[in-house]
Amino acid sequence: MARMHARRRGKSGSVRPYRREAPEWSTTDSAEIETVIIDLRKKEMSTAAIGTVLRDKYGVPSVKLATGKRIGDILKEHGMKPDLPEDLRNLITKALGMRKHLSENRKDIHNKRQLHLTEAKVRRLVKYYVKSRELPEGWTYKPETAEILLSR
Repeated sequence: MARMHARRRGKSGSVRPYRREAPEWSTTDSAEIETVIIDLRKKEMSTAAIGTVLRDKYGVPSVKLATGKRIGDILKEHGMKPDLPEDLRNLITKALGMRKHLSENRKDIHNKRQLHLTEAKVRRLVKYYVKSRELPEGWTYKPETAEILLSR
């Protein structure tokens, strides 16, 4: 698959084997996994970090195979869904870091281009999330107020 902002192809990545049910060596039950997910979310962990901890510490290869639901769905059921989607939050954090760097290094034209590309990705994601009703109608990304958004 081609890169979004380049005319070249990317490296191919590894793909998890296709499975319909959890492997037999995975013996944790779904109620226990859900309580662990809720406890980790209360410690302000993101969904990606929760999945990594479940894999490495608790030996859960796939939350969806073990419980039938994704981590985000479990958090939504318990009213712990984050106000911003995780991928959008990560891109906004990246753009804020680039803006801070540019304020100190005004002549860094490569960073300026990367900032434009990153903010284009943010706007594209915002458009998707507004259409899919994850974000409220009329929600827009403003770099001036982005730091306030992330502090919530």
